[in-house]
Amino acid sequence: MTAIAYTVTASLPDKHTRDDYIAWLEDGHLDAVIKGGAHSASIIKLDRDADSDPFRVETRYIFATRARFDDYTSHHAPKLREEGVRLFIPRRVTFSRTIGEVV
Repeated sequence: MTAIAYTVTASLPDKHTRDDYIAWLEDGHLDAVIKGGAHSASIIKLDRDADSDPFRVETRYIFATRARFDDYTSHHAPKLREEGVRLFIPRRVTFSRTIGEVV
């Protein structure tokens, strides 16, 4: 069985929004993804190359199998994504996602 890494990177316009986003992740979002099937989750504040660069936060979830990840994306992700969009898109936050096999 191959584990799956699911990474969400948020680009945030300022430090205050970044801190609010991290608080939201820590106050229940990560736990909800774990309850939805992830084995583990971590939050990484990415370094900025210049003061003019956006703040970025990477959240990496590990799923034990592709089947667990597929179940998460079908049954849990839509509601969780909807909440993030509702709270942070109006604040000029953008999201990107990557999915890959853990080697």
